[in-house]
Amino acid sequence: MADRMEQIIVEKSLPKERLDVFLREHFPMVSRGYLQKLIEDGDIKVNGLKVKATHAPKAGEVVDVRWPEARAAEAKPEDIPLEVLFEDESLIVLNKPPGLVVHPSNGHEEHTLVNALLHHCAGQLSGIGGVARPGIVHRLDKDTSGCLVVAKNDVTHIGLQDQFKNRSLDKIYHALVCSVIPRDGGEIRAAIARHPTHRKRMAALDDGDGRESWTTYRVLERMPAATLVENELHTGRTHQIRVHMEYLGHPVIGDEIYGKKKNARLKELTGYTAPRQMLHASKLEFMHPRTKKKVQCQAPLPDDFQEALAILRGK
Repeated sequence: MADRMEQIIVEKSLPKERLDVFLREHFPMVSRGYLQKLIEDGDIKVNGLKVKATHAPKAGEVVDVRWPEARAAEAKPEDIPLEVLFEDESLIVLNKPPGLVVHPSNGHEEHTLVNALLHHCAGQLSGIGGVARPGIVHRLDKDTSGCLVVAKNDVTHIGLQDQFKNRSLDKIYHALVCSVIPRDGGEIRAAIARHPTHRKRMAALDDGDGRESWTTYRVLERMPAATLVENELHTGRTHQIRVHMEYLGHPVIGDEIYGKKKNARLKELTGYTAPRQMLHASKLEFMHPRTKKKVQCQAPLPDDFQEALAILRGK
């Protein structure tokens, strides 16, 4: 496969953000480390010039990205069971179990979703992102379960990627959150940026300094100390639902990063400690890039989520 070029025009100056972080939002299937390498090698330029990964994007700048020909995948195929919701020659939609890491990384070189896909798809995955056959178009956190779509060829990958960028697909999540939400629903429009002091965290900012982020929520069930909500993502920021629900004052149950204090209070009230963050990608709907028909996938709530519901309902 020959090198491929893409161009991005920066719409808004982001003085507190780095170029590699900015690009990670545009290309969620590509690791930040790989983007840093492309910047260092000069495969990513700003206004035709080589820059550093720490460069702060400015409105009007033109970012040219050259994707080098994919190299051989380092990950090894592994026979890991997968729950397939939809599959054809172009793509596959999976119900990712909680606890499964999507991409190999330091500390998680084996037993990832990519290892499982390399076995299941036997060489039929997209090569975008610099590593042959990763196929990953978007990601779910390790402890988030549910619908995840994977491309089997580059044309499908680009078509799906465009839908994520243009917000033309539907992403619905179910979340168990701490305490009782009084309103039946609403929307959260709070910009998200890297936390100023905790670099592994994101933060919702009232002053709008960050990337536009929009989540709507609808209360499905109220329990004595918790609420089951349905979230729809209208943007796709890192940890968006987790950050926005904390911003609302109702962090996701089991979220050790964004909801430690509220989860400690939940344990005091109910005796329940979640094994992971209770967040599940329940529905995914998109236009098939090849057939132009809608694909609708739904992933049932996993066992630990059902168990949490039963306990918090007091049954």
